[in-house]
Amino acid sequence: MPKDMHQKAAEHHEQAAKAHRTAAQQHGSSDHVSAKQQSAQAVEKSKAAHEHSTQAHNKSQQQK
Repeated sequence: MPKDMHQKAAEHHEQAAKAHRTAAQQHGSSDHVSAKQQSAQAVEKSKAAHEHSTQAHNKSQQQK
C-alpha cells in the first residue's frame, strides 16, 4: 500500500513540475494571462503532491 501511495505522490509532483515549466514558458512568451492560469494550476497540483507525500510518509512510519 505505501508503495502505491508513494507512486501517486510522485505522479502529482511530476504533474506540478510540468505545470510550473509550462507557466514559465508562457511567461517567457509574454502570454501572461495563460501563464497566470497555469501558475494557479501548478500551485494546486503542488498542494495535492504535498498532501499525497505526507500521507504516504505517515503510512510508512506507521508500518515500522
